[in-house]
Amino acid sequence: QVQLVESGGGLVQAGGSLRLSCAASGRTFSSYIMAWFRQAPGKEREFVAAISWSGGSTYYADSVKGRFTISRDDAKGMVYLQMNRLKPEDTAVYYCAAGGVLTTTIDYDYWGQGTQVTVSS
Repeated sequence: QVQLVESGGGLVQAGGSLRLSCAASGRTFSSYIMAWFRQAPGKEREFVAAISWSGGSTYYADSVKGRFTISRDDAKGMVYLQMNRLKPEDTAVYYCAAGGVLTTTIDYDYWGQGTQVTVSS
């Protein structure tokens, strides 16, 4: 069992930066693939980024590649999403997820409650 709690969302101007954090509880955290998804009003939840067990491999949606960076600190039970050069279209609720298979679909086993990111133009 893994519990996930996101933080770090907020209001930022276009071009600015935010760092989201996801605190994970559970002794087996290091064995999970970790990912970030987002959901804008009226839209489906979409994949943003994922990171492998060791942190050696990362994957990004084309829309955020080169602007966002996912990382993890297994010793602290934390996953981060550094978001730079933010755009208004990045506005969404961002969710942290954990699962056993790296996928860009929503087939992850555990989800956080989400944190709101709003980018003003």
